[in-house]
Amino acid sequence: MPWPRQEASAADRTMQVVDHIRLLIENGTIQPGDRVPPERELACTLKISRASLRTGIGCMVAMGVMSVRHGVGTFIADGPAEFNKASLSLMSALYGFESWQMFEARVVIEGSLAALAAERGKEEHYAALAEQVAEMFAIADSPADFLKHDVLFHRIIAQASGNPILAALVETVTSAMYEKRRKTVGRANYLREMAEMHREIFRAIRARDPVAAQEQMERHLRVAESAENQEPLDARKARSRPAHSKEPEALARRKRRS
Repeated sequence: MPWPRQEASAADRTMQVVDHIRLLIENGTIQPGDRVPPERELACTLKISRASLRTGIGCMVAMGVMSVRHGVGTFIADGPAEFNKASLSLMSALYGFESWQMFEARVVIEGSLAALAAERGKEEHYAALAEQVAEMFAIADSPADFLKHDVLFHRIIAQASGNPILAALVETVTSAMYEKRRKTVGRANYLREMAEMHREIFRAIRARDPVAAQEQMERHLRVAESAENQEPLDARKARSRPAHSKEPEALARRKRRS
């Protein structure tokens, strides 16, 4: 006597959608930026309900792999996934991620990204970075606008690194921090200080000096963390001085926290 057929669970149907879309991407049927087949067609192909299909698509939207444009359709993300920045924000709310921990993650990842950008960057990346630095100096009296160019500057460095996995990781962290940073971005004189630091990062990358690029990025992020925590200007300047020790930044930060 044959075993009774088990109905697929909701999780199974979700993974069925995820696996099918992944296969379409892997075999080149759809590319980044392409519109996926209509819901009716996909549901028919997978032999699932449209409600189950929407659940699967929602999962991939949450992962940053797909995006829904209302009234237009569903598309494959044109760029690296953000590994669900909403989930990171939720975990931060639940488990109390502290600001210094988020900045520490940025130092570890973005220092390496800056070094890679110095080694692998192309002329179009240099031109884009130069443009963002110029914009920062031009709008140093407008914190909200400055922050947008700050984010773009760091995003370009991530792209120039040539490593989309690291780029996606740092995009997740910076996106989760964006709203808080938008509320705490500093005064005009502080923004000019930040613009100068971005220029030094750019110069190191343009000079193809990975060691200097990493040092300048770590210096910038230490000062940004101090400013967000409202440390006095003298303390920020002290923290901005390049470290002469060969001790890894992450280890040095752990010692400072202990």
